[in-house]
Amino acid sequence: MAVVGGIKETGGSSANSLEIDDLAKFAVDHHNSKENALLEFQRVVKTKEQVVAGTVYYLTIEVTDGGAKKLYEAKVWVKPWLNFKEVQEFKYVGDASA
Repeated sequence: MAVVGGIKETGGSSANSLEIDDLAKFAVDHHNSKENALLEFQRVVKTKEQVVAGTVYYLTIEVTDGGAKKLYEAKVWVKPWLNFKEVQEFKYVGDASA
């Protein structure tokens, strides 16, 4: 049972994986636009969710940067009833294993 405000692990095979991929691409595009970067989305490695006034998604995202695979963590807040999406955090966490 979900606890409001609690963070839960959702795994990689979530039924809403297309929505999660779209959120990850949104976060990568936001970062590229803000930092004038050229990261390319590859896949979502890990997902967590937190139910608040909407849902906060914690995504571990694999990208390529100049041919090198890297991992970033993104925090995206979504309120679907307001058509609202906001990247709250996007940070580099390390190189992805080959």
